[in-house]
Amino acid sequence: MKPIDLTLTISELIPSFPGSPKPQFINWTELKNDGYNLELLFLSSHTGTHLDAPYHFSKNGIKINQIPLDRLLGKAILIKLEKTKNSPITKSDIVSFEKNNFKIPYASSIFFYTGWQKNLKKNNYFTENPGLDSSSAKYLVSKKVNMIGIDSPSIDIGKDDSFNVHNIFSQNNILIVENLTNLNKIPTKEFNFTVLPLKLKDATGSPVRAIAS
Repeated sequence: MKPIDLTLTISELIPSFPGSPKPQFINWTELKNDGYNLELLFLSSHTGTHLDAPYHFSKNGIKINQIPLDRLLGKAILIKLEKTKNSPITKSDIVSFEKNNFKIPYASSIFFYTGWQKNLKKNNYFTENPGLDSSSAKYLVSKKVNMIGIDSPSIDIGKDDSFNVHNIFSQNNILIVENLTNLNKIPTKEFNFTVLPLKLKDATGSPVRAIAS
């Protein structure tokens, strides 16, 4: 399969999670005056397509620079579920996928396509997004999954301000990738993935370059 970019482009115009700063690109030097171009970046470590380290919601969770490389690339499973605003991904959804396709192996990485990315520029993108509920999160914990990815801004349903699923996954050392795009372009239910964060010391997360191949 030809590589597919699953990453949003970060710019000053990218929508940001409510309460987070908007990215800023500050010109620092110019080729004409300084001999080279250089910019400064100001942005949240959870901007755009990004990886949450368990430390984001767990005091003793591993930090972004501590994640072993073999957890950031490998085989992934794509589960396509068209979901509308505030719709939960349930344990039943996952079990139904398994019945109609194949049993999800232990230690898998799973990416969920919900179709929510089309709402990126809408006002309700961050507040009414679909996400997993506690039944699906606990079921995936029982599978000892490696990573969960989703094409919405949060693994939690938009109306869940307690971040219940974030807490469940973080406390069980499960990596989270949010704001994925182009998942609809992946033609198979299994694919190779690469999700590479910056190696930021002691950080809770990082923007990533996510690729399917």
